Amino acid sequence: MLSSPLSGFVITKSDNPVNLLQSARRLFGGAVNPSPLGRLQDGEHEVRGVGATDFTVGYFASPLAVRVRAERGRDSYFVNLGVAGEITARRGDRQTVLSSTRAGVFNPGDAQDLRPNQAGTRFLGLRIDAGLVRRELAALTGRPSGHAVRFDFPLDLAEPRGSAVRLLIGSLIEQLDSNDPLFQREELRRSQLRCIVTALLLAQNHTHTATLRGVADKPHPRALRAAVAFIEDNLREPISLGRIAEAAGCGARTVSNAFRDKLGTSPMKYVRDLRLDRIRHDILSTGDGIGDIACRWGITHLGRFANDYRARFGELPSATAARR
Repeated sequence: MLSSPLSGFVITKSDNPVNLLQSARRLFGGAVNPSPLGRLQDGEHEVRGVGATDFTVGYFASPLAVRVRAERGRDSYFVNLGVAGEITARRGDRQTVLSSTRAGVFNPGDAQDLRPNQAGTRFLGLRIDAGLVRRELAALTGRPSGHAVRFDFPLDLAEPRGSAVRLLIGSLIEQLDSNDPLFQREELRRSQLRCIVTALLLAQNHTHTATLRGVADKPHPRALRAAVAFIEDNLREPISLGRIAEAAGCGARTVSNAFRDKLGTSPMKYVRDLRLDRIRHDILSTGDGIGDIACRWGITHLGRFANDYRARFGELPSATAARR
């Protein structure tokens, strides 16, 4: 793993531990609420990081032991791994030591207890939106799942499958650190993140591992993969069934059948649900108006949008906004 990652994205560098806690909360867009485990400790506290719609990656250098609780309604997975030194991490009644060769995976709703074991300890925390994990699992298995993914806790980064996750995270950070404008494009970041999630689903045991093993030799058709990638990369723009089919290199009926057979939905419902997921994230993590957020993600009929949002999440957008 890189020795000094995200050096161009410093959020705070202070001897005040309160700044560390506030900066971590701000970096993760209010998705977590960190608090000290024990008394506050003076020392060198540094936070660096980059946040986007589906993910946040942060670098933390601090002697402070913290408990990180997930905020209600902000479903995310976290992958924490060491850059230098070791951290004793606890998830419920399970404990492991995080280092450059061992990561910890936290599921939505899990509290994270993180205790640096020595001075100079530094680690990375990657937040992944739960909606992205659901979509990538559906892409791998060929059908949506009614049950959430629950990962095992420790991830061995020294063995081949875990090493692939570590290398992909390192590649994402190298792209973020690059001065090349091409690597700052959201489309490339999102593509890299999808690779990380796919590798994590294949490398780490979880509640759907047995299902994945049963379909490992039956990948999705190329046309479907191309269609999903097109939708992900153009979600802010007008999208029609015809444009999806053109990107997939096949007819509208063929691509519709592929979505129905493999993902259990239609192409346009997939577009709508993905937009609603992105809108919900932005409502909770920004102070922007609901109408502005909806328009940003390609919504043109706000009245229908409100009904669709309530059908998907069980509440109106205004109720979601009231919690931020």
